[in-house]
Amino acid sequence: MPVPTSAVASATVRRPAPDASPLRLAVVVGSVRTGRQGRAVADWFTGAIAADAGFDLDVIDLAGLDLPLVMPDWGGTPSDEAVAALADVSPRMADADAFVVVTPEYNHSFPAALKNFIDWHHVQWQAKPVGFVSYGGIGGGLRAVEQLRLVFAELHAVTMRDSVSLHGPWSGLDEDGTPRDAAVCTGAAKGMLGQLSWWGRALRTARTDRPYAG
Repeated sequence: MPVPTSAVASATVRRPAPDASPLRLAVVVGSVRTGRQGRAVADWFTGAIAADAGFDLDVIDLAGLDLPLVMPDWGGTPSDEAVAALADVSPRMADADAFVVVTPEYNHSFPAALKNFIDWHHVQWQAKPVGFVSYGGIGGGLRAVEQLRLVFAELHAVTMRDSVSLHGPWSGLDEDGTPRDAAVCTGAAKGMLGQLSWWGRALRTARTDRPYAG
């Protein structure tokens, strides 16, 4: 027996309109060493996507963060030094919908300062997407990215399949931090951001509808 059209209409679930507001994207600059290229790479990246109305950018530069290495025991209270260092940055991490980590490759891995920063946060990473912009020698920092994927999986974050890799930045970047092969690098950035935007919006909606309890 055919179902009346009115019954079908009444049974239709009305879903709220998707959140079209810009994604809050935190760009984490992971290198703190003297003479680093990390800030120049981050400035190029943020400049390349600044015209994209789909993102509100927040750059978190670890070189300006005096974060201690000593952590409290489980359930313990962080030191006054740690509380002061995290007072500004941790709320920004919590407010972010997505992250991009800018990292070099040091000795086949990523910088200790970046690992320390990651470890000081936990719920701030959960159920959020993470993209990568890496730089280094011939490998372009890709081995650092592969290790970061393992770390973020443990933190219940979703890493993007595609990344931006700058090979040999000492010869591949101009003095102003712009890649000499700008078309290829910008294309890679746009591709990665497309994935980040999809996951960022999907996961933001999911966290709103059903808070993550990982």
